[in-house]
Amino acid sequence: MAQATTPHFEPYHNLLADDALAQESAEVLDQQLRQQGLFFGDRPLCSVLRPRFLSLGEYRLISRACCLVGSALDKVRVAAMADANLRSQFGLTAWEEQLIHADPGFPAASPTSRLDAFFAPGEDGLKFTEYNAETPAGAAYNDALSKAFLAMPVMQAFNRSHVALPIPAAAGVVDALLQAYHAWRGRREKPSVVILDWKEVPTYSEFVLFEREFHARGIDAFIGDPRDAEYANGRLTVAGRPVTMIYKRVLIDELVNREGLESPVVRAVRDGAVCLVNPFRCKLLHKKASLAVLSDERQAGLFTAEESEAVRNHVPWTRVMEERRTEHSSGGVDLVPFVAANRERLVLKPNDEYGGKGIVLGWTVDDTAWQAAIRTALAEPYIVQERVEVPSEPWPSLVDGSVHIGDRMLDTAPFLSNGTVVAGCLTRIATDPLLNVTAGGGSNVPTFLVEAR
Repeated sequence: MAQATTPHFEPYHNLLADDALAQESAEVLDQQLRQQGLFFGDRPLCSVLRPRFLSLGEYRLISRACCLVGSALDKVRVAAMADANLRSQFGLTAWEEQLIHADPGFPAASPTSRLDAFFAPGEDGLKFTEYNAETPAGAAYNDALSKAFLAMPVMQAFNRSHVALPIPAAAGVVDALLQAYHAWRGRREKPSVVILDWKEVPTYSEFVLFEREFHARGIDAFIGDPRDAEYANGRLTVAGRPVTMIYKRVLIDELVNREGLESPVVRAVRDGAVCLVNPFRCKLLHKKASLAVLSDERQAGLFTAEESEAVRNHVPWTRVMEERRTEHSSGGVDLVPFVAANRERLVLKPNDEYGGKGIVLGWTVDDTAWQAAIRTALAEPYIVQERVEVPSEPWPSLVDGSVHIGDRMLDTAPFLSNGTVVAGCLTRIATDPLLNVTAGGGSNVPTFLVEAR
C-alpha cells in the first residue's frame, strides 16, 4: 500500500535533477547534522536527501491499527499479571518475575513505546513484528531530522507543489512521562528528571536532545549514569543531584546484571522514592514473546471483535518455540516439525535481545544452519515468526557530487503514548533486511505527512 499510494517521491526526485540544488541541499543537511549532533556514535544518522512520505490516510490506518493492537496487548498483560500460567508463556527470569509486580504508581505499563512494523503494498500490508515496550529510541532524532530537512532548499522547492508536514514525536514522549509522574506524585508539579543510561552508549546524542526538550518546558533535567547513583534517607541522587523522576533509557537487564537488585536505583524505585518511566513491569510486554502470546489461539477470548481482526490482519503468525500442537492458517500443526520444514518462510528471534542480535532469517541460511538454530531456539527462550514482505523505495543520495537513486528497504515504527495513541513515526532504511541502526547498518529518515497542493 505504501508504495502504491505515496508516489510523491517522484516529483521530489525530479527536483534533485538540478545538480546545484542537490549539492546545496546536501551541504545544508550535512551542516544541520553536525550542528545538532545527529550522529549514532560516530556515524551520521541520515545519509539520504529525502524524508519518508506518508499520506494522511496511511497515517490514519497506522494509528487505528496501533490503537487496536495496543489495546489487545494491554489486555494480555493484565490477564498475565493475574495468571501465573499465562505469564509463564513470556519466559520471564526469576528476578524479572519479582520486579514486574512492583507498583509503579501509575496505570500504564509502558507510558512510551514503539510498535515496529513493515508497511508493504496490499490491503493487509501493515505487519507489526516487534513491540518495543521498554526503551523506545528515535523520537527526538526524528524531530531533529525533520528540522534539518525543512532547512534544505529542495524541501522548500517541493513545498511549492506539495504540503509536507513533519510529525513531531518527542513531545508525545515527554507528555507521557509527565502524565505518569503526575499520577505517581498525586498532583501536578514539575519533576527533577535524570535521563538514565551508561555514558558510553551510542544513543547519548539523543539524550542531549531530550534534555533540551525538558528544558524548553522549564523542567530541570540532566543526563546521568546508573553508576553515579546514591540512595540514602529516602532520597535518590545521581552525581550528587536530587532526582524525583527517571526517564529510563538504560535496559533493565543491563541495570540488574551490572548493578544488582540492591543497587541504589532499583532500591529507590521499589521503595517508591522515585518515579521510573518506563517502569519495571514494562518488561513483560517487551519480551518478543508478547506478540506470540497475543496471536496465540489460547488468548483469543480476551479481545473484542475489532481487536481480534486487527491482530489477525496486522500481527504475523508468531509462537514461542517449544514442543506443542498449535494452530496455523494451514491448519493444526506440530510446531517444531513445522518450523523445520518451512525454513524459507520463517524467522527465529531470541526472546530478550535487541539490535538484531541472534535473529536467524530462514531464507538466508541453509538447512544445516537452520537445524542448528532450531536446537538453540529450543534450549533458550526464542520465538518463531512468519516472514513478512519487506517494502523498498528509491532513495536519493549524493555520491561524488552527483545524485544517485537506489532502492533501500524501509520499516515503519510508530511511537505510542500510553499504549494506544500514536504520536510520530520512526522510519529506518537499509540494504539489509534487519534494518537496524543499533547493529551498525542503515539510516534514520524523518517521517512527513504529504499531499499535493
